This record gives sequence, C-alpha cells and structure tokens, in this order.
Amino acid sequence: MSVGVLCAVRGIAESIIVQAVEGTNGRLSVTRRCADLTELLAAAEAGLGRIAVVSVDLDLLDRESVDLLHRSGVTVVGVGDPARPWLADRLRAYGVDVLADAPHDEAGAGDLVLGALAALDDPSPTGARGGPHEAVPERPAVAPRAVDGSVVAVWGPTGAPGRTTVAVNLAAELAAASGTTLLVDADTYGGSVAQVVGLLDEAPGLAAAARAAAQGTLDLHQLARLAPVLASDLRVLSGVSRADRWPELPASSLDVVWSVARGLARWTVVDCGFCLESDEVLTFDTRAPQRNGATISALEAADVVVVVGAADPVGIQRLVRGLGELTDLGLGSTRVVVVNRVRASVAGPRPGDAVAGALARYAGVTDAHLVPDDRAALDAALLEARTLREAVPGSPARRALAGVAARVDAMARAPVGLAEVSAG
Repeated sequence: MSVGVLCAVRGIAESIIVQAVEGTNGRLSVTRRCADLTELLAAAEAGLGRIAVVSVDLDLLDRESVDLLHRSGVTVVGVGDPARPWLADRLRAYGVDVLADAPHDEAGAGDLVLGALAALDDPSPTGARGGPHEAVPERPAVAPRAVDGSVVAVWGPTGAPGRTTVAVNLAAELAAASGTTLLVDADTYGGSVAQVVGLLDEAPGLAAAARAAAQGTLDLHQLARLAPVLASDLRVLSGVSRADRWPELPASSLDVVWSVARGLARWTVVDCGFCLESDEVLTFDTRAPQRNGATISALEAADVVVVVGAADPVGIQRLVRGLGELTDLGLGSTRVVVVNRVRASVAGPRPGDAVAGALARYAGVTDAHLVPDDRAALDAALLEARTLREAVPGSPARRALAGVAARVDAMARAPVGLAEVSAG
C-alpha cells in the first residue's frame, strides 16, 4: 500500500521532489501539496499522509508545529538551502526526522526520498526523540555541553504546601554545596519565585527561553542571559506572573529548555504547578496547548522529583493521593518526600512520629524529610527577599532543607564535564 506524502516545499524544488516521490513505483505518493503550515497541519491531523516534506522557510514553522506533526504520526523531512547551512541547524533544533538539502536535480531528490524511506522504516526514535537522520553532507559537530547537569522537579498537590519555599531554599543549598544551580519557576497557576527572591525584573525569563526554543535559537549563552545571577553559583529563570499566560510555556519548547539547562548548570531546580490532570476537551484536540504541559514536561525530564506535602490531616491526605497519582502517571520514579510545616498544634504532641507513621501506613514512605514549622525564620527570609541560608542560617527549617539537598545530591550525583559557561 502506498504511503502518503504531504509536500509543503517552496520554489522549484517542490516539483522535483514530487516527481521523485511519484517515481518510487507506488511505494510513496503525494497526497497533498500544501500551500502553508495551516493546511499541512490539517492534512496531517486528518491522516492524509505519513511523511511531511517541509521547507525550512515555511511561514510559522517552529518546534511546536513539528511536535504536532509527530503527534499525528508523521515523519518530518526538513528541506534547507545548502547556501545557508545555519538553516539546517534550525531544522535540527525543531526536531525534524530527516535533514536534506533542497534538490536541484533528479539525483538530489532521489537521495531525499531514500532518506525519508529510511526514517519511515527505522523503528528507533528519531527527530526530537533521538536525533535526525542526515541526508546532507557532514557538517561540523555541535559544541559540547559545558556541564552535564541534573534536573530536580519540586512538585506537590494543591493546598499551598510550600513548594516554592522548598524549591528556592533547595536551590540555594545545592548551589552552596555542589555547584552552579538554575532555579526555574514553571508554576503556571501562581508563579512567585521572582517575588520571593526579590527580583525586580518582571519579564518572564522562562517564557522568553521557550520562545527561543520554539524558534530553534536557544543555546547556553542565551539561556545564561535570560537567567540573572541571584547569588554565588545561583541563577534564576523567572516564570509567568499571570495565570492566563500559560500558553506561552508549551511542553515541546520546555523539553528543549531543560536539555539546554543541563548544559548551563549542574543542578536545575524547577518549581512546578500542582495540577497533573489532562483536560479531556484539550486531549481530543491534539493541536491545542495543554494547560498543565509545563508541569508534566518538568516531571518527565526530572532525574529526581521532590514531592512536598503539608503536615496536617488534610495535607497528608492530599500528599498520599498525590504520590499515588504520580505513580499512576508513571512520573517521578526517583522521589524525595518532604513534609513541610511540621508542628504539634495540628499533628499532636509528637508531630514527627505522627506524620512518619501516617506516611508509612498509607503511602509506604518510610524515609520522608520533615521540615519544622519555623514561622519566624521563614517570615524573616520572605520579608528580606532572601533565602533561609542567607537570612537565618541557624534555622531548624534551613537545616532540614539542607538535609534534603544532601539527599538529592546523593541520589542524582550529576557528573561534571567541561568548565561551566559564564554569562556573556
């Protein structure tokens, strides 16, 4: 049975490619010649083809649109201009499955078709999931990463259990103890990291990084410029300050941000939103952005997930259910459980034992980290927009969070590669 090809190529190369496809003895056939990206995405979603041949200069083409084609089960062949090799690098960043120079004759078109067939027959992941097949002359290798870092996602169920407080102070402790750390605010419901640490610039660095990733231009130096230095070895990538700006953080772009962040910092600590559910209406519309895509993306990329719950009856119940939800979704297989605001007034005269016993009984967690409710120290740090390590270094809460950082370090142990990149 013939495999359908969707062609969205500009210029004279289109007719050459169409002729080459039709000359495959019925193995391939052009089912739609698309005038623009909208028509291409509609044809892919309708199942009209399994291969899409796309020009690099197609209007509005970006990483998100390539991801939409992949989700429709389409193998993407990117066609670039050999006179402008940097465009091929952009296609590679978009996550295409095959890179090819725009053909000027029958032989060049034949090579492009062979590359598309090889990608279609290859069951191994390609494109954004493992690197494109090359149907072009060999190009210089991409510069190596400066650091081979780890991603730590800080997540917790609804109810304000203190995710941001844990994320900020965990990042500070990791930066002080074991190397450069990037603190990222990916909470699309109530991002507040910038306010907590006293950053006056309201421009959301994460949204800018996501836009650059979507265009295939995000690199180490650009990410470093978007993430100002807060303290020694600690950078901050601020999030969106308004909940209605969540569409600016698509999961496909954030996947690239996490990958580049691994090269910038030894530790990337991500403050996540609470919600994990997939809206059924959006799920059926595969082209619509996902409301909780930023959180899911961070949890999928994380080497360690720090799960935060509150030490009260409601908070413990939510934490137990949240741990089960993570397991059901296959997220956060490597976890550190942190119970925040442990206090006798709500958990009894021996609050630590009560919390530990409840988690062991209902969630099978026997090694949770308990953070005491040191309200005076936390208020002082928030008032001064500083971390506990800076504001109240002797705080019991700070010592508990330093223990969490040591545990995360022991579990992840990100190896260090070349020298770290400094902001240019």
